[in-house]
Amino acid sequence: MHCISLPSSHLLLHSPPKTTLKLTCHVSPRMFFDDSATNNNSGSTNGFSLIKNVSKLLWGASLPPGILIATVRTAWTSTWQIMMSQLAPSDPSGAYTRPPSKFRLNPTVATTKLHLYVGLPCPWAHRTLIVRALKGLEEAVPVSVAGHGLDGSWEFKDVPEKDNDILVPTMDRVNRCRNLKEVYRLRKGGYDGRATVPMLWDVEKKEVVCNESYDIIEFFNSGLNQLAQHPGLDLAPVELKEEIEEWNRVIYPNVNNGVYRCGFAQSQEAYDVAVSGLFSTLDRIDDHLGSSRYLCGDRLTLADICLFTTLIRFDIVYNVLFKCTKKKLLEYTNLHAYMRDIYQIPKVAATCNFLEIMDGYYWMLFPLNPGSIRPVMPSACEHVCLCRPSKRESMSSVGKRVQHDL
Repeated sequence: MHCISLPSSHLLLHSPPKTTLKLTCHVSPRMFFDDSATNNNSGSTNGFSLIKNVSKLLWGASLPPGILIATVRTAWTSTWQIMMSQLAPSDPSGAYTRPPSKFRLNPTVATTKLHLYVGLPCPWAHRTLIVRALKGLEEAVPVSVAGHGLDGSWEFKDVPEKDNDILVPTMDRVNRCRNLKEVYRLRKGGYDGRATVPMLWDVEKKEVVCNESYDIIEFFNSGLNQLAQHPGLDLAPVELKEEIEEWNRVIYPNVNNGVYRCGFAQSQEAYDVAVSGLFSTLDRIDDHLGSSRYLCGDRLTLADICLFTTLIRFDIVYNVLFKCTKKKLLEYTNLHAYMRDIYQIPKVAATCNFLEIMDGYYWMLFPLNPGSIRPVMPSACEHVCLCRPSKRESMSSVGKRVQHDL
C-alpha cells in the first residue's frame, strides 16, 4: 500500500500552450483588458480576462452554443479517462484496482544505515511516520520528506521550518536527488516503475529495501527494538495478532482503499458499490468503538494506526474530493472522538501537516480537481479542535497506557 504520483507528462495539463486568436472584426483593445487585468502582473489573470471578453464578444450574455458545450464535454471526458487510466487503473466495471507494491520486505534485511522517504499527503506514508515516532526511531531511521510537484511527482524542496513541532518537506538528506524518481533510479539495475512513498532505503547498498507500508510498520514495531527509544511499546502483540489481522481485512478494502475506490471510480456502478461499502463499514466501526477505546480493546495497535491516517484526512479531503459525502466524520460521535484520542498521543500531531495534506491532494490529483483550488479547512479539523478532550481514557482499564509508555 503506497501513494502514487502522476506521470510527468501531465505537466502539460497544468501549463496549456499559448494560443493566438485572430479576429476579423475590428475592436478596440479596451474590450479585452479591464483595469484590473492591466494593473495585474499575473499572466493567468490576463489570460482569463482575454477569454472572458472574447466570450462576451461572441455570445454576449448567453451561454455558448449547445454544440460547443457537447464537443468540449466529449473532449474533456475522453481526456479524463486517459488520465485516470494512468493515475488509477481500473477493472472492466470501472472500479479502482490498486497496483501491488513492487518491493516487499526481506526478513533478513540489515538494521543499520536505513533511510525513510515519505510524502506528507500520503496516508500510507503517514502510518510509517507515526510508528517511527511512537517507537522512538527518529535517530535510527532518518527521514526525507518529499513535497508535491506541479506535474504530480514527489519532489524535494527546502521548506523553512516555521513550526518545529510539525513535519515539513525537506531536501533529500541522503542522496541529494531532486525528486523521488531519481532516488529509485539509483538502485542497481535502475528502475522505471512508479516512484511511490513510503520507501525504505539502504544507504550503504543504495537499494530499495521496501515500499510496502504495512511491511515497514511491522518492521519498525518489532524489527528495530535494539535501536528504538521505546522498545517496550508493542503495537502488534502476539495475543492480538488474529484480531488485528481481522480488523485489517475489514478496514483496508472498505476504508483505507475504500475512499480511493470512491474517488477513483470510473463508473457510477463502481462508485455506488465503493461508497456503500465505505459507510457501512464506518457505521460498524463507530458502533464497536462505543464500548471499546481502541479497535482491539484497551491497547493501541497497528490496526488503529492504519485506520487513523484515513480518518484524519476524511473531512478535509475524502468527503469533498473523493465524493465520500454521505456523512462527515464529525457526524460519527465515537469515530471522531477516537480519532482525537489518537491525535493527542504524544508525537502523533507532529506528523499531521494539514496544509501539506490538502495541497497534495487538491494539487496533485489534477483529474479530480482541474482548477487546483484548495477549499478552506473545516474549523473542526483545526489543531485546537482536535485537542478537545476525547474522554475515551475512561473506557480503558489501563487509562492512558500508551502515553505512559512513551
